[in-house]
Amino acid sequence: MSLPFNNLEVFISAPIPPCQDDEYEEAALGVANIGENFSKITINRPKVGENDVKFDVKYCGMCHTDVHMVCNDFASTMYPIVPGHELVGVVSEVGSNVTRVKVGSLVAVGCTIDSCMDCDMCEAGEENYCRKGGHTHTYNSKKTHGHIGGNQETQNFGGYSRSEVVHERFIVTLPDNTPLAKAAPLVCAGITMWDPLRHWGATKGDKKMKIGVAGVGGLGTMGIKIAAALGHEVVAISRNDKKKDLATEKGANHYIDMSDTTSINEHNNSMDLILNTICAPHCIAKYLGLLRTNGTLVQLGAVATPLDFMNFSLLPQRKSIAGSMVGGLKSLQECVDFCVEKEIYPDIEIIDSSKVDEVYVKLSEGNSSAVRYVLDIEASL
Repeated sequence: MSLPFNNLEVFISAPIPPCQDDEYEEAALGVANIGENFSKITINRPKVGENDVKFDVKYCGMCHTDVHMVCNDFASTMYPIVPGHELVGVVSEVGSNVTRVKVGSLVAVGCTIDSCMDCDMCEAGEENYCRKGGHTHTYNSKKTHGHIGGNQETQNFGGYSRSEVVHERFIVTLPDNTPLAKAAPLVCAGITMWDPLRHWGATKGDKKMKIGVAGVGGLGTMGIKIAAALGHEVVAISRNDKKKDLATEKGANHYIDMSDTTSINEHNNSMDLILNTICAPHCIAKYLGLLRTNGTLVQLGAVATPLDFMNFSLLPQRKSIAGSMVGGLKSLQECVDFCVEKEIYPDIEIIDSSKVDEVYVKLSEGNSSAVRYVLDIEASL
């Protein structure tokens, strides 16, 4: 089964250089070059510095973004690539300045592993919006801010590997009773839904809102669960009626079938906030009609085509279209703490390395099951 690669003429490929004295070799699962399937490869990780935490990766969630990056959908992939930004594991070594965790602590790492740490956004705990060159993604990013050790000319490698070394600031702590496999997607799917809810005031507990979640997949069902647990009126929005029972099971109070005008009209001009997780090209005009005055449609899906809407779908009722991308470390820790306390986890399927190619093909065709796949690292490497 071959992976569905794109942009075959626009990519970067360079061999991993020899391991430096300030690095160690580690086993990983990755794609060595465009056109190839997953295989076991050896990467170099930085040795632990005074502010660093090393942990053994137990599980790593598999995100649709991983598929985009591995398959070069954005024409920006650096091969070899080791994806994965939903890491959970157990601390095995800490630097001399580390105070937040110790050997044996359960930890997680999400989409950000470095930033400038001193701009206004970083100081506000929103490192994902770092103003000085942007945040450093967990994989397929250059080491631009100086807080990641090892060879500075090589890209980062993600969580499909036996261990990771990260600056303490980018570590998320987990309670000792956390089910690690279930917790892995919280640091991507969870925070992607939590942070816009937080930003638009839905996590404060002082007001109840009518919140729509467009797209009832692995990401959307997580949003339904969180919004429902926060006490809001939740509306699941999908392109047909096939996921109505699933959405209701996950906590939705209402369901809109976007192919049914009657279903749409029942909820027109009524929602305070819509979290749009749809990542395929689609017309957002109908979704804007669902918003009440001052309502906001938050774009979360990585749609590669331009949006199609008329300004007059916004102007008469001061509606807004916004975007949101994961969350900073403060918000991420809040999200994980809330979800673990309330036992809110995505529906997962644990797989090993023999199933990765198959899962990537399935995800590239759309996740109709609403399951988040989680790679068992110990069983795979």
